[in-house]
Amino acid sequence: MEAFTPLGFALRLLAALVLVLCTFNPSSISYVHWVADVFPRISPVQAIVGLVLLAGWIVYITATMRSIGIVGIVLVAAFFAAVVWLMTSWGWLDPHNGKAMAWVVLVISAFILAVGISWSHIRRRLTGQADVDEVQTK
Repeated sequence: MEAFTPLGFALRLLAALVLVLCTFNPSSISYVHWVADVFPRISPVQAIVGLVLLAGWIVYITATMRSIGIVGIVLVAAFFAAVVWLMTSWGWLDPHNGKAMAWVVLVISAFILAVGISWSHIRRRLTGQADVDEVQTK
């Protein structure tokens, strides 16, 4: 198995950020905005891009659910919520600025997906235990 490095996590995070931010972001340059402008008449290119994004979401969500599950997602989300709360209490974030908070939520979503897709590597690194898929036999 390949060694898990901070660069490996950063690349997974970058891919998650691309997936999340290409799907939707407050700048109005996203797949959702692109399709919303012409819906219900979408072009073949829009359909292909949508299917590629859907495949990316399925890969990330499936890996996240299998590796950390609902409890892990809630735990990671609670951690980042506490970080946002701390940053808000220090005055670094304005909770009344909808655009800024939307960006924060999108970046946190990407972090949750990156942790989920990386968790098997992180767990193996921390504990020495490898995860394996369950195989059913008849």
